[in-house]
Amino acid sequence: MKKHLRVLRTLFVKDIVDMFKNLNVLLMLALPPFALQNMFQSFFVTAEKPLLGFWFTVGAGCTNMVLDVVMVGMLHWGVEGAALATLISQLVGGVLPVFYFIDHGNTSRLHLCRTQFYGRVLWDACINGSSELMTNLSMSLVNILYNFQLLRLAGENGVAAYGVIMYAAFLFVAVFVGYAVGSAPIVSFHYGARNHAEVHNLYQKSLRLIAVVAVSMTAASMVLIPYVARIFVGYDAQLLALTSRAFRLYALSFLIMGFNVYASSFFTALGDGVTSALISFLRTLVFQLAALLLLPALWGIDGVWLAVTAAELAALAVSVYMFVTKDQKFHYRHA
Repeated sequence: MKKHLRVLRTLFVKDIVDMFKNLNVLLMLALPPFALQNMFQSFFVTAEKPLLGFWFTVGAGCTNMVLDVVMVGMLHWGVEGAALATLISQLVGGVLPVFYFIDHGNTSRLHLCRTQFYGRVLWDACINGSSELMTNLSMSLVNILYNFQLLRLAGENGVAAYGVIMYAAFLFVAVFVGYAVGSAPIVSFHYGARNHAEVHNLYQKSLRLIAVVAVSMTAASMVLIPYVARIFVGYDAQLLALTSRAFRLYALSFLIMGFNVYASSFFTALGDGVTSALISFLRTLVFQLAALLLLPALWGIDGVWLAVTAAELAALAVSVYMFVTKDQKFHYRHA
């Protein structure tokens, strides 16, 4: 009997290992088209085809949803089916645009052609994009500390509430990120053309727009929070109350976040990758880690939810300082 159990256990472990190997292969294959998809979104904006880029993204998302239903729901391929659906959807968003930009008969301002290796240009591009690198690297470390503090102060309910907040907050944060990424090529184009009046115009109108959107989204989130939380954790009254309060405290960061996201993207567009990276590094790593370590000691679980707001507020001071001092070089505050 024990021998049979050992055999079954060995086979089960082998199946698990094989499944993760297959998952890793599928996900690794999905990384190059995923990178292409993100790169081509900037290309579409620069080529004055943002709507086409939007439809490629929608097409990739719809492909993923349909294939998830087919491969997981109908064919019962489990996690591997979901990974395969993700791979195919990334091919839609990352490979199909290649054929569009290869076609020199379209009306795009950009086309793929033969090129040469320009090491200096690639190096400058890497430095200029270092802010996005810092943002993504810091997310893992910050999430680990969030989970540690929440487990310590609120147990499993705290981690569950944090998961709901992250899903819902992404819908709001995506508005700021989308505008910052979409406007960056326009700022870069006019700055490169020495059209300082238009850069000033974009700078002024962007700050006003972000202020209006920030207030509107914060107000909307306060109203929608109970309904959104009920969708995910309505089965537990205690968890629902915790999530609703946590979301209201977290949502205060929406008042500030947009300015910092825009500041980082704005300096990237101007070719000042160091300033952009500094804002991102302080905002997403240094200030958040400091807030997560200090505020829970003062205010308990509420300190965890307010940590992101405190970090954004500190980052705003840095962004304002950079906006004021860097104007001497880039001339965007005055027409």
